[in-house]
Amino acid sequence: MGWIGWIIGGVILLIIIIFVVSNYNSLVSLRNKVKDEWAQIDVQLKRRFDLIPNLVETVKGYAKHEDETLEKVINARNNFTTAKTQEEEIKANNELTSAMQRLFALAESYPDLKANTNFTKLQDELSETENKISYARQFYNDSVMTYKNKLEMFPSNIIASIFGFKEEPFFEASETEKENVKVKF
Repeated sequence: MGWIGWIIGGVILLIIIIFVVSNYNSLVSLRNKVKDEWAQIDVQLKRRFDLIPNLVETVKGYAKHEDETLEKVINARNNFTTAKTQEEEIKANNELTSAMQRLFALAESYPDLKANTNFTKLQDELSETENKISYARQFYNDSVMTYKNKLEMFPSNIIASIFGFKEEPFFEASETEKENVKVKF
């Protein structure tokens, strides 16, 4: 095996190195995109959390005997702030969404509350924030799917396993969010 063999071996080694580096960089880029999309959800959730105490205080003035519903909203908000993993944050967010739905349903029973401009302004801001959260979830889940595909498809799955890339969770709706909405007239 002369110098031609060394050249062929060098070219093959160079192709393998380029392949590994290219796949590794692609995986890092996708993982960082998932983290960025999660941060976008966090921004919107922070905005939502900042609005909730004002909303609860407004509702307290009108619905003094509805402490249980108000406590559930505050507890769900606090559960999110103490969550340690993305899975715990997703679960806490779903609990908060459910509690907020109960709070807005409660408001239907109090015409004076529904007419309160502060309440309606906060409700509109929360509604806008919920829409932003929904869009951020969609972008996050799209990024997770692209990343997950790269982790599972050959040959990038080999590079992913060698370098310890891990799957990220999808942001899924809770069972209560999947239930049919009951509309009464």
